[in-house]
Amino acid sequence: MLAPENSLSTHSFIARPTPGTGYSGIHVQLDGVPSNHLPLLLAAYQYKFGRDVEAMAQHLIDDIAVGWDELGADLLDDAPPTLVATLTGGEHWPSRTLDHLITPDGSPPVRMTVTDTTASDLGMPWGYILHPQGIEVISMAHTGTGPLVAWDTDPNTPFSDYPAHWPAITTRRTPTTSRTARPPRPAAGAAPTGPRTAARR
Repeated sequence: MLAPENSLSTHSFIARPTPGTGYSGIHVQLDGVPSNHLPLLLAAYQYKFGRDVEAMAQHLIDDIAVGWDELGADLLDDAPPTLVATLTGGEHWPSRTLDHLITPDGSPPVRMTVTDTTASDLGMPWGYILHPQGIEVISMAHTGTGPLVAWDTDPNTPFSDYPAHWPAITTRRTPTTSRTARPPRPAAGAAPTGPRTAARR
């Protein structure tokens, strides 16, 4: 099941690669650990967005005015009922944005953009970059380039929430000009244990 209780206050970001080797994305307030985000993102890509990473990035990043409060079970639309039940435990909660934020001076809230030059200063523990080949997982404990989880990875995979299982990669991120690179193997961040058992709330 998604999102152990101690993940609720874990901030993160979802981004798309930018020309060169950078990225730009949006802040996500809650449930930012890999054991929550990766199953949702993998299932959303495989089912809701029909394996169209551009449509997925448009929905999750480009169309958001301020930021995400949390990603919800609506990302599992069109997924097999058995997969939805396994990932959610039968619960259904909607994705929520941060459009309702009220600033001290009453001005409209500013978009909470995260880039490769600002991510470390913002202090968010996790980042997820939507590449054509898969999801790059960045642990801010190992800032830089992270390992990739291939898009065809089973969403039921029990992913680890420990930064040590998601080490930085010493080589630079692949430039975004190429979309024909061979899909990578699933990242080494998959936890060695069985299915998740912690309740979401």
